[in-house]
Parts: sequence; structure tokens; C-alpha cells
Amino acid sequence: MTNPLDYAVQLVEVPSVSLQSNSAVSDVVATILNSLQFEVERQEFLDPHGVPKVNLIGKRGTGTGGVAYFGHTDVVPATTWSCREHGPFDPTVKNGRLYGRGSCDMKGSIACAMAAAGRIDRKSLAEPLYIVCTADEEVGFHGARHLVEHSTLYREIVAGQSRAIVGEPTELSVVHAHKGIFGFRAIAQGNAAHSSTRDGINANLLIIPFLNEMKQIYDETLTDPHWLNDQFDPPWISWNLGINDLNCAVNITAPKSLCTVYFRPMPGQDGYELVERARTAAQRFGLEFHLECSGQPLFSDPRSDYVQETLKVAGESRSKTVSYGTDGVMFTELNQILVLGPGSIQQAHTDDEWIALDQLSQGTALFEQIFRRWCVL
Repeated sequence: MTNPLDYAVQLVEVPSVSLQSNSAVSDVVATILNSLQFEVERQEFLDPHGVPKVNLIGKRGTGTGGVAYFGHTDVVPATTWSCREHGPFDPTVKNGRLYGRGSCDMKGSIACAMAAAGRIDRKSLAEPLYIVCTADEEVGFHGARHLVEHSTLYREIVAGQSRAIVGEPTELSVVHAHKGIFGFRAIAQGNAAHSSTRDGINANLLIIPFLNEMKQIYDETLTDPHWLNDQFDPPWISWNLGINDLNCAVNITAPKSLCTVYFRPMPGQDGYELVERARTAAQRFGLEFHLECSGQPLFSDPRSDYVQETLKVAGESRSKTVSYGTDGVMFTELNQILVLGPGSIQQAHTDDEWIALDQLSQGTALFEQIFRRWCVL
């Protein structure tokens, strides 16, 4: 069976929300890869909450080089799913679409990659084809980080400098760059008491000087050319500030006040520069500071042979950039890496998530061409 819709239905019907285990859906992927004669490396680990997670790395063929496809098997929650006719994990085909959580982001893409692999005779492979499926992309790229640090086959992909494709939804357009992602939190500790007394210490007041500096950095990122890049839309790093004191009543001094900042640096920008400025400010004002996530921008030279040849295979004239992030932020050791996959980012994470059936068929055909271009004799 090499029908991407059949594979996609099998994957979508297995719930794999990031905060839960993705072991069951990984079993499905492993079964399919084994049926396609892939050698499969299975990484099992616990996330920070003690939940079992799985990365899978399949290799078909011998030697090194070839092509490495990257996808993730976790999906975002579906608590606000809006389709009354069917649930988020009841894959449903209607009006030329496959509905279901993860159909677009990105189980449909994984299905296309596996279906494309199944259409290629294993004996014809001159260089290997890798299919990699990670956990926890949606919650901080934890699976990709574990892959980079512990996978034997990933080390082989790096050593052989395989041509890499991150299969996130791009409507099959070739993407040569996307933003990175950094996130941190700063915490002020106060003391709860009735606000009519002199016994409390309001953590919100303690954090205000820090917030002022974060606002100054925000303003700077909108005007300083160092933090701007008009090759992206929007052309700034989206310095996003959040505050929360979790206070239960208006007449209690807040015992804790939390500031979160997430931002998206672009190629050539050092996100750690801003992290260290924020860390120094937190220390100066007596706040706790925690770096939550860090991932560098993805970038391939749009003039490179890899980008230009992929454009020819895809029938496009020009590659583009996107402002969202992917597991690619963890794969900076790979010199030839692109984002390319079926479906539209506009359907990802929506309350009625779907992928067009023609995107599944076209995606499979394009992946097959790409795999043949660099893996087949």
C-alpha cells in the first residue's frame, strides 16, 4: 500500500497531543516503515513531566548521503474542536479534504513521505533515504533536541551531510529560511497578605523595573536595523511579552509575578545577545531567570545548488522565507536543509484542521521525485 490517504488516516486516528505520549502513533509509523524495508532506530525517553516519548529514525538503503526527511508525530490540543459531525481523531474525508487533528500539521506530510518511499524499489537506491519522526515539536522541539544528542542514525545523517527536508506545510513551496525561537521567564517573589496591612510585599511592583527594560528592548527591535530583516514578513523578531501574577483576589498583595518573553531571531542575528541582556537585568533587580527554549534560525543559501535543483524538481522559480519555526532550529549541523511539505500553514492548529486531498497526492509525487533525484541510480 502506497496511498498517502490510507497512511494519513492511520496516523490521524491515533491521538498524540504533545502533553501525552506519542508511543502509540510511533508504533503505527514503525510498522509502516518496517513494511517498506526501513531499518528503524527507536529512541524512547521521558519528557520533563515523566511522560514517555518516542523518536523514530528509519533508514532505507546503504551508505551515507542521500535524503533525510524530518517530520513530527505530536499534535496540538483539540479541546475546542468545532466539527459536530466527527471528532478530532475521527479522520473524515469530505469535499476533497481530510479532516482531523494533525492532518495538516503534520501527519499528512509524513504519510506522503512514506508513500513516496514505497513507490521506489529499494534495490535501485544508490544513496540512503531517511525518514525521521520526532516527538514534542509543538512544545519546544524537545524530541529533536534528544535526537541530536543521542541518535546514532542522526549522527550518520550529519556525517554524510544528507540533503534534508523538513516536511512542515508550505503548500509545496520551497522554503530556504525561517526564524528561530527563544523563550525565557523572569520571576519576582513577594509575600501575600491582605492589601490593607503593611505585611505584604507585592511582586508586581518588584517586577516593574524589569518590564520597563523589556519594553525598551521591544522598541529597539522595531527600529534598530540590527534586529530587522525585510526578507521576512513581519520583518522584526516579534518580541512578545507576557505577564501573570496568578493572584486570586484584588485585595491580596501578589506573592509571585511572572514575565515571559518569546522572540524569533532571523538569520545573522544572535538571539543569545538579547537573552543575556534580559538575564543581566533580572539579576540586577533580584529576579529569578530561566531560559525556556532556544533554537537558531534555519537558513540555506537560496543560490545554492541544493535550493536551485529542488526548485527545478518542484517546478518553481524562487524559494521563500516563512516566519514560523520548525524542528529545523535544532538541525543547524546540516548544511543542506529546506522546509517543504503539503498543506497550508493556515489550516495548522485550527478548530477544523484539514488537508486537501490533492495536496496529499501532489506531495507524494513531489517527494518521490526528490527521493529519486538524490537516492536512485
